[in-house]
Amino acid sequence: MPLSSHRRVAVSATLIAALAAGVTPATSAFAAPSTPAAATPATTTPAVPAPDMDGVAAALDAAMANGAPGAMARFSGPTGVKSRTAGVQDRVSGTPMDIQSRFRIGSVSKTFSTVVLLQLVEEGRLELDQPVNTYLPGLLPDDRITVRHLLTHRSGLADYTNAMFANTVPGFEAVRNRVFSYQELVDLSLSEPRTTQPGVSYQYSNANFVVVGMLIEKLTGKPVATAYEHRIFKPLKLRNTSYVHPETRIKGAHVRGYLHPDEAGGALVDSTEQTVSWAQSAGAVISNPADLNTFTSALLRGRLLSPAMMEAMTTVTPTDAANTRFYGLGLRRYNLSCGTQVFGHTGTVQGFYTYTFSTRDGRRSLSAMANTSNRGVANTALGGVLEPAFCGKKPAPAASSRAAAPSAARDLTSLPAERDLPERH
Repeated sequence: MPLSSHRRVAVSATLIAALAAGVTPATSAFAAPSTPAAATPATTTPAVPAPDMDGVAAALDAAMANGAPGAMARFSGPTGVKSRTAGVQDRVSGTPMDIQSRFRIGSVSKTFSTVVLLQLVEEGRLELDQPVNTYLPGLLPDDRITVRHLLTHRSGLADYTNAMFANTVPGFEAVRNRVFSYQELVDLSLSEPRTTQPGVSYQYSNANFVVVGMLIEKLTGKPVATAYEHRIFKPLKLRNTSYVHPETRIKGAHVRGYLHPDEAGGALVDSTEQTVSWAQSAGAVISNPADLNTFTSALLRGRLLSPAMMEAMTTVTPTDAANTRFYGLGLRRYNLSCGTQVFGHTGTVQGFYTYTFSTRDGRRSLSAMANTSNRGVANTALGGVLEPAFCGKKPAPAASSRAAAPSAARDLTSLPAERDLPERH
């Protein structure tokens, strides 16, 4: 890591230590001359709402009511860590959900891949607005597709998983133990029509981050696993986070994942063991809630990237017409009903849904998981953890509420979850 990155780590570590001790860093507001409170208009930072953990627990229960065997969530903030669990992490043994257990995080892996690639940009190894073919000659049929287009899902490369998992369980079983090369996955994408012209519109595609993995390996000369380990996992001491492709097992205490078949009422399929080779740098990382909170908090605090690169990463465009959900460089932004903006990613891999988000200052973070998939209603229910975690308990409606102005942002719980993989239910 460049020397400047070490300086950022040192400064941020000091800040984190201060926050943990309950000390607020000094600002110019505290340096002002002493004056009677009544003589000067108050300039105060808006109070941060306490997380409504009962509301978080209700969202976990709702995910279970909609088909998840279990769910869990972990919130970290200035006042400490709070967590909730529900249901089981193993349907056979009946083991209760454990907040320490590891699981497959699916497309949250895209943010890890983005961080590595942006560090390479900072090191001068590539440029965001250069064509991908500059670095991987002849890979793509269109020289207009840039590195930035990959990270923002605006390349137009078709998502091969739509065809691969058109029939959910048979599609999964066909690739459960298969090992793909990156080139094979790119070829699957290129065999289908492109979804848009480069740069025109957002079209989510796992193919984009397969190419990101190819760029990382070409520029570093090493596997993506090595890049993750040396650039993120070890510096942040993420001891429960790993990239084990193409091994199929999750080592240590872990959650088992359960895939819903397309047929209504069909038996759940244990999808825990798999290579995740169909995703690789687009979705094969394994982690747990504490490590995910550490990762998103460190990222948003600037411990992994320079301020200029963080500005680029958090510059977003809408992903739908609701004006509450956006995408930057490998990073989602959600606008919550209380006005708070949170940054992070959602993740889907067979048997697991994941949400991991932090406020822009990195001071408050939430990670949540439900051990099921192909069950969109459970995914939407799990997303209900964000509002109570970051906005706190909703006030009781006032008598004059009919005349009140509408909220600037919709409650995300009223919107269906964004899909990272095809959903049948």
